[in-house]
Amino acid sequence: MEYSFRVHWGDTDAAGIVFYPNFYKWMDEATHHFFASLGRSTWKLFQEERIGMPIVEAKCVFHAPLFFEDQVCVKSAVAELREKSFRIHHQFFRGGQLVAEGYEVRVWTTFAGDRPKAAPLPAELREKMKREGAMIRYKEGS
Repeated sequence: MEYSFRVHWGDTDAAGIVFYPNFYKWMDEATHHFFASLGRSTWKLFQEERIGMPIVEAKCVFHAPLFFEDQVCVKSAVAELREKSFRIHHQFFRGGQLVAEGYEVRVWTTFAGDRPKAAPLPAELREKMKREGAMIRYKEGS
């Protein structure tokens, strides 16, 4: 799945280079875009089903800087799928150049009770995630 945007001035430091926390913000945005493309708006999931996907781990490795007004394409795919969690991998490209890559581990969580609780990913969603987000490194776990 692809998510594209242009770097804004507010995303950069005084030298016009992207400030690194923005890559984590963009990974989050790309994940929300990924789920919307599967027909599962994360906002509607929370509002209608009290389901969220908290991040329990995230990492990003930087290969080259991005600058103000660069056009960026984030390619996202599920790299690992478990019963209650998944790892989604993101690659950031400027043109054909890989400038950064990272991942998020998220847990399918119900907020319907007194406190948040991990819950199994629905079977139909798991199948969509496999179909739409498979990567070479994809693996299924328990």
